[in-house]
Amino acid sequence: MDNLFSHPDDVAPVPSDTAEGLDPVVCTVTVPGPVAQAFAGFTDHTHLWWPLESQGVFGAGSYVEFEENFIMETADDGRTAVWGTIDDWQPPLSFHASWYPGTTALWSTELRLAFRAIPDGTEVRLVHDGWEGAEDPAAARASYVAGWPQVLDRFVRFMGGTGK
Repeated sequence: MDNLFSHPDDVAPVPSDTAEGLDPVVCTVTVPGPVAQAFAGFTDHTHLWWPLESQGVFGAGSYVEFEENFIMETADDGRTAVWGTIDDWQPPLSFHASWYPGTTALWSTELRLAFRAIPDGTEVRLVHDGWEGAEDPAAARASYVAGWPQVLDRFVRFMGGTGK
């Protein structure tokens, strides 16, 4: 075994070097309040809740924002990193972005968020796919499988919901 997650030698390995078989990462959370408030909380106040210490290019002390057609992080020393390019902007219902934090648009994946009114507030559904655009599709997907729940939990708590 190469590592803790390797298969024993008597089990046929599952190919993981192509993006063909990689499912989208789908996360759904509920936040209290109306759709417009949830959308604004996610897009206008990202700098207040995004866990930059663990999910940022420059770490704690930087600032993330939706600016023009970009999602950007700015370090405290002024350096910037574009996380994504917004391709479809439908406030307060949804947005779609080519997603590439820490790399270039050449290695982008696809990120979609949709905001829908439900009796308890707003359902926020995140779908992240397009793994064929990543430099290492399987590693990128695995990173987001672990990372998106942490990010969305911070958003839920910021909006006044109960985090995990």
